[in-house]
Amino acid sequence: MELDRGHADVVLIVDDAPDNLSMLHDALDEFGYTVLVATNGEQALQRAAQALPDVILLDALMPGLDGFEVARRLKAEAATAGIPVIFMTGLTETEHVLAAFRSGGVDYVAKPIRPMEVLARIAAHVQGARERRQARNALDAFGHATLAVRAADGRILWQTPLARQMHGWLGAHEAGGGARLGEGVLDWLQAQAVVQATGGTPQPLTLARHGRRLVVRLHEASAASGGASGGDDEWLLVLNESSDESTIEALGLAFKLTAREAEVLYWVVQGKTNRDIGDILGTSPRTVHKHLEHVFEKLGVETRTAAAGLALTRVRQLAAGR
Repeated sequence: MELDRGHADVVLIVDDAPDNLSMLHDALDEFGYTVLVATNGEQALQRAAQALPDVILLDALMPGLDGFEVARRLKAEAATAGIPVIFMTGLTETEHVLAAFRSGGVDYVAKPIRPMEVLARIAAHVQGARERRQARNALDAFGHATLAVRAADGRILWQTPLARQMHGWLGAHEAGGGARLGEGVLDWLQAQAVVQATGGTPQPLTLARHGRRLVVRLHEASAASGGASGGDDEWLLVLNESSDESTIEALGLAFKLTAREAEVLYWVVQGKTNRDIGDILGTSPRTVHKHLEHVFEKLGVETRTAAAGLALTRVRQLAAGR
């Protein structure tokens, strides 16, 4: 059960050394934090899942589950993936520092622990966590279907209630589901992240299946990890679905087209190229061209412009009841 956050930020300290726990507990308590403790990896995972602390101070070397494995497991669960993890370690060689960041850490402090340094690091990461939580609450309040995902692997870190209710969207469009994005959507995300990072304007991804359309837009990125590591960016994706079924069905009936031919004609009317249509329908531009040849033949036209004009006219007539 998540703690009441109205009074103090929550810090979970994970260390198998009682002296370290006592020193850090006293220092954090004095500065107004609510402090939870765990003395081993299993206990840390359980308390993190129950309390969802604002930040975790994690000893790197412990019997049983070490800190690196604990961090990996925390980052693998949607509920705890966004919690900043600060490693405490006496191993300051580059390979160990990199291991801490690769397993999901956002920062590290070297042992022997200096309480004031720890407090400064915690304050910075707690502020970032608070801002992300407020942003998520705002998205929830405005009813957006929004996912936060890691660009590195497509893992879904969290989602708004509307996105959870409509979780079948991604699966229905073969764009992912469960804990990760599908490969095609992940490729799009990674490409658009580069576009945005270089000052360009990200383009939405449109997926169509059986007359239903899913549009995925890149909203923004906020450093989910931050700190010295740089970390993986947490990207926000906004989902919108609409139905083109009635229009596509009308085109099929009006011109005696197959379902796929009607879909191709519909997207021609929308001004899409063969490559665009192939991406939307999950097929090759060459296959789209073949369908379009059949459409031209059935409509008695020779160009895309003529086909689009005829289709628009017919749809308007049907809408007017003629």
